[in-house]
Amino acid sequence: MKVLVVGGAGYIGSHAARVLRRNGHEALIYDNLSTGYARLANGFEFIQADMADSKTLTSALRHVDAVMHFAAHAYVGESVENPRKYFRNNVEAGLTLLNTCVDCGVQKIIFSSTCAVYGVPVKVPITEDTPRDPVNPYGVTKLVFERALEAYDRAYGLRFASLRYFNAAGADESGEIGELHDPETHLIPAALEAVVGVRPQLEVFGTDYPTPDGTCVRDYIHVNDLAEAHVLALKHLEQGGSSVAVNLGTGRGTSVKEILDAVEKATGRPVPRRVGPRRPGDPPALVADPSRAQQLLKWKATRSLDDIVATAWKWMQNSRTVALHK
Repeated sequence: MKVLVVGGAGYIGSHAARVLRRNGHEALIYDNLSTGYARLANGFEFIQADMADSKTLTSALRHVDAVMHFAAHAYVGESVENPRKYFRNNVEAGLTLLNTCVDCGVQKIIFSSTCAVYGVPVKVPITEDTPRDPVNPYGVTKLVFERALEAYDRAYGLRFASLRYFNAAGADESGEIGELHDPETHLIPAALEAVVGVRPQLEVFGTDYPTPDGTCVRDYIHVNDLAEAHVLALKHLEQGGSSVAVNLGTGRGTSVKEILDAVEKATGRPVPRRVGPRRPGDPPALVADPSRAQQLLKWKATRSLDDIVATAWKWMQNSRTVALHK
């Protein structure tokens, strides 16, 4: 099967493209490189274009069987400061993608959604039956797109899988690709940057949460476990399965302190840090109930926290070496 990977030069999309290839599929990467990196698309057929470019999108979609959509803006804070940017890309350009899929007869789409559609949950772990009540524009735009998928499925037969991620982390085991964000806001790479001196110290946002050690608890899932779920979701749709929305997580919560302990164990170095105040809107704990994905997609996260940190550390060492020798 040939799959158009929209946003395939980004973090999760580039991993999904490689997992597609390992499973016998052909991946065509489509990315405007606004936040992606051409080096993450090396070895693949690549189209540099915007998702809102319906002419180029039409040309690409005429040659594929399915779509994986990773091309959303994804910084919560930025979405609060500049919602116009988020609604323009995540909703308006996203609808261009959906409309072009319908016009070109592409009837299968895998959507990179998020646990942010739930907002602040009333209970943890979070099931898919939890009300979708996002608390920031980023989460709202993801929910709007989920609603559009539901409507397009009913009206046009565009079958979908909405995969609601928890905290993606880690890097491909090969060390060839990994997490590249500017600025880097994710905890594990930020902690590793502090270890190697790229940033002077890591800021820990609050140590007074109602959690076992006072720091926030999140569900960290290896990026290749996520990528494998996308391929299984594609298989589900290919075999005639109905549209689905599922959580992708491990079902285990890990605190900020536990992450930092794991980083220090993997690197053999301390993580320079300072404690700051809580960030507004940060829930104490966000943990998935992934049982629906296990049931419907026959998927389960298999990589451990140690695997996540070890692969992220390997990628950071490799990417720094590449940067130094450019």
